[in-house]
Amino acid sequence: MASRCKRWLIRLCLAAMMSSGWLLPAHAEDTLIWLLRDLPPLTIFEGPRKGQGALDQLLPILIERLPEYRHQVLHVNRARGTQMLREPSFTCDPSLLWTPERAKYVVFSRQAFVVPSNGVAIRSRQHSAMAPFIVDGQFDLQAFLDTHKARLGATAERSYGPVIDERLKQADPRKLALHYGNDALGSLLQMQRLGRLEAVLGYWPEIRYHAMQQGIAPDELSFYPIKGTAPYQRTHIACSDTAEGRQAIERIDQVLRDTPLEQMQQSYASWLDPVMREHYLRDNPSFFQDSPEP
Repeated sequence: MASRCKRWLIRLCLAAMMSSGWLLPAHAEDTLIWLLRDLPPLTIFEGPRKGQGALDQLLPILIERLPEYRHQVLHVNRARGTQMLREPSFTCDPSLLWTPERAKYVVFSRQAFVVPSNGVAIRSRQHSAMAPFIVDGQFDLQAFLDTHKARLGATAERSYGPVIDERLKQADPRKLALHYGNDALGSLLQMQRLGRLEAVLGYWPEIRYHAMQQGIAPDELSFYPIKGTAPYQRTHIACSDTAEGRQAIERIDQVLRDTPLEQMQQSYASWLDPVMREHYLRDNPSFFQDSPEP
């Protein structure tokens, strides 16, 4: 019991230091810079549940079990995080989807976490107008983008998975509203509320969280997975593709193999709506079976 309390106190202190952006001391010279993005409910920067996201629980464990590095935590948006990972620096992102483009400049860990895939949120009162694009509970993104009135909100430089990324790449840029700000998703939801967007891309629990922050009731929005996408997406820890980054990933993989992630999965599940939570927990055992990307 005493040992368990001691570990809990250590992690509590690490979490407090992380939220302040402090440098976390160790006995080595190399400083590993962790890039954190505001991705509720994985990481939560502000509000009454600040620091209580699922990955907010994982990062202190990683820091505790990598004592050979000094650790610095930086809060960044997606654009800034991508820029830093591309630079010849010693930086790591604890939550990144694998893509062929990213694999050119970062090195990925084994599977770190699993989340339900991205989809679109539409205003419930627009359901009739969007009905032609909803088939068997899924949203036909390609058919929507092919219409002349399509207006879709997305966070700039973010990967939504291979199927969605390809659709966005081929889309008419005039049909996309790409937001670069620190509160990109919240801003997109406000644009949708004002009638300037028909649909917004994102993870449903993240959309629900930001909607409540913007004063938008969850029942004002409906969420649909994208036609042709897998039900879940696997995230990884990714470090800049340098000698230090490659060595760090080897150590991070060792930590992930020895770290039970069930508690973090349960924490994440608590943010899901009842139906999605039931499916997520039912499928949970399969999350820990490694399989090839993507």
